[in-house]
Formats: sequence, C-alpha cells, structure tokens
Amino acid sequence: MVEIYSTDNPEVKLDQWLADPVRVGDVLAVVYDYCQYYLPGTPSIRLVAVYCQNNDQVLFTVAEVDSSVFKRLQSAAGSLAGFKNFAACQRLPIFTFGQPLRLETVSIAKPWGQEIWYTGIEARGVSRVWGGEDSVSLPWLLSVAPRRLAANGERKINLLKILDPLPEEVYGDLYFELHEEKREVYVVTHVDKDAWPEGVGAIRFGFNPEVRSEYPSEDAFKEAYLAAVKRYELVRRVVDGLLDECRQSEGVDISAPVSADMIKRWMETLPESLRQREADCREHMNRFTALLPLQQGDVVKVPILTPHSLQHGVRTVEFQTPVYERKILSFAQKVLTQAHWDTDNAVALMSTDTPVLSELLVLEADAEHRLEEVVRFEDFQVLRLTLNSSARYLLPQTHSYGLLLVVDAKVDCNGVTLTEEAAVLLPAERSSSYVTNTSNREAVLLLAWPVWRLANTEV
Repeated sequence: MVEIYSTDNPEVKLDQWLADPVRVGDVLAVVYDYCQYYLPGTPSIRLVAVYCQNNDQVLFTVAEVDSSVFKRLQSAAGSLAGFKNFAACQRLPIFTFGQPLRLETVSIAKPWGQEIWYTGIEARGVSRVWGGEDSVSLPWLLSVAPRRLAANGERKINLLKILDPLPEEVYGDLYFELHEEKREVYVVTHVDKDAWPEGVGAIRFGFNPEVRSEYPSEDAFKEAYLAAVKRYELVRRVVDGLLDECRQSEGVDISAPVSADMIKRWMETLPESLRQREADCREHMNRFTALLPLQQGDVVKVPILTPHSLQHGVRTVEFQTPVYERKILSFAQKVLTQAHWDTDNAVALMSTDTPVLSELLVLEADAEHRLEEVVRFEDFQVLRLTLNSSARYLLPQTHSYGLLLVVDAKVDCNGVTLTEEAAVLLPAERSSSYVTNTSNREAVLLLAWPVWRLANTEV
C-alpha cells in the first residue's frame, strides 16, 4: 500500500521517510495546501507530492488533488512499477532528485514581439518543467522539496528569458525604460539580417554625449529632453486614440497585442500630416539618446537608472532579478500594460552618464574550455562557458540552484540532451554534474546562480 500523509511541509515528511529503512520501490504520497503566491488573491490549492525510492535514487512527481489521484494512488501498490503506472495514467512527468530539470518555456506576447520565459512565475505566465512526454508547473515542482531543489529560494528564482523583437524598425523596438531595483544583463544570440544587413544591430542605451554638450548643465539637458518627450507623447496619444477606433471597428480588444502588419494597415488610414508629425517628433526625441551597436555574442550589463531600449531584430537572452518594476520614458506604440508613461519621475531619476561595454573577465581557460564572467551583481552571477568539441566540464557546486542555457551547439548535461536555446534548472542539492559538448563545433553556454549562496566556491 502507498503511505499517504497530510502535512504543511512535504519535504519534512520526505526527510523522515528517508531516515527509516525502506524497501526499493517504496512509495510515499504527501498531500498539502499550496499557496499560489504569484496569482491575484494568492489562491490555495491541494497538491500531492509522490516519491519513490529506487536504489540510491529518489524519484518524484506532483499533481493537483482530485478524485482520480487517490484512486490511482491506491492501485500503485507501493512499488516502482506502480509509481510509474500512476504517473503514466495521470500524465505526470517523473523526475529524479539531484538531476537537472529541463525547463519548458511560455511565450508572452508583446507589442514589439514576444518574450520567451524559462523561469517565469507570475500571473502573466508560469513556466513549466518537462520530463519525458509531459510537464508540470515550475512553482508546483519546487514546492515538493524547496531545500533540495532551490535552497529554500523557490520564490526568488532569477528570471531567465529570451527577448524576441520583431525585425521591423519602430514596431520591433522595445520600451525606452529604466529600473530602480531590477538588475538585468543581455547576451545577444542573433541579429536579423533583414533588419540589419551588416549583422550589427543596436540598443538605445543612455544619451548622446554630443547632444548633452549642447546644454550648459545636466538639468538643462534633462529639461530639454523632457520637453521633447512631452511633445511626442501628445502626438502619440492622438495616434493611439485613432488606432483604438480601428481596434473597436474590427472587434479587437483595446489592450490586446496585435501584429505589426495590422497596425501598419491601420496607420495608413490616418492623415498623412499626422503620421509625418509623429515621425518628426519621434526623431527629435530620439536625437537626445544614444544607439550602442550590438552583434552576436555581445553582452550588455544594464546599469540601474540607465534608460535603455533593445532595437528591432536583435534577439537576446536575458537574466534578471525576479522583480517587476520599471519606469517608461517613451514608446513608439501604445503601451498595453499601463495607461500612462512615467516620464516625469524617470527623467528626475535617470542617469545621463554614457555607459560602455566592458571586456568579460576570463576566470578559467585551457585547451578544452574558457569560462568568462558575464556579470556579477549583488544578488546573482552570470558566466559564459565555451567548450571545444567533445570537451567535458564539471559544473561547480554553488549550494543553491543554478540555471544553464545553451546558446549554440549541442551538449549533454548529466544525461539530458540540450540543443540551442534549451535550458535546465540545476538543483541546489546535486551530485557531480558534468556538461559535455557532443557537437563537432564549439558549444557556448550561459550559467547563472545567486551570489548570496556562493559559499566556499572559487567561481
């Protein structure tokens, strides 16, 4: 028979269960209330964590409780075969403690393109963990054993995502925004050749020092820039109001993202004089800002209070602290997530210093691999690992969870095959984990983990 318990902390029960002598194939089920802290109203649901002892490994899965779960658990007969049959009948993936967890993405539509989240845990979208043919919600899985999987940092997993802007000028340009708390770093993985034939894209990054020099003081520069944004915003409001009428006439929700082709079609219905005024005011506003050239492999560490806007057709991997806060200075489309810009407050706070790209610090290098520090913020670190063909690398023990994403080529991570843009969560408690380049060219990977957990490591 399967032992079924009810508790507030399933991992405590798991620890007690593993401390007693158990037979190979023994199964433990723990029912608990789970608070979905990332949803409005933080609704609670009942989950069941199911564990199975298999020689020196512990297999596990998790499901929402319903009437079929208990019936099928009773038929599992407390055996490895019964555990696997239960998971198959419930269409549940099976995982092994200490092994990498393959992350399944969720796509979030944006006016400028899309974001692809690997570790998103919020109302707008929740990433999942894939195992075999099925997947399960990432926060549910982390709740099964928060200490083993995330060193009890399961609610503060760094956000790993891809920014995938459209390849069209204006329509694929991101918000010009700044952050007061959120730390983020971009790694360029692709530059669309249709948008940028020379293979060099850009990010709008800070301000133009030549334009800055035209003003006697920083305050005077900020005042002139603010006036330029305000002029553009007035025109933008008129344009967006008319485009909203187009939305309504075609039955499109006011706040729904729509294709660039649809917006361009609607724009063609607006008076030519208005369209020209919008373009002229936008150009004058953008004159104050700076464009930093970007090509594949470039890294951009975004300083706090520095306004920035990734440009169209530049695909990047982004690591950021899991904090949703920003101040929008301007946007050449309608902002769908808020009814206003934050220009006044943002201009008062923003830095007008000219940020620059710095060389990456090389931490290790030999004939087989190169390890570079992409960024080290106060709360997390990102590294870039380059492996020669067939090279094998032992991932460091970090005493916390880690994130690994393949930028290029194909690798094996403890038996998990990963191709370009595939990612895994490395559990906090894990055995020696190796990553091996199984392709015939250099493999490039990104690694990240919390700095505050980097105890007794050399990396």
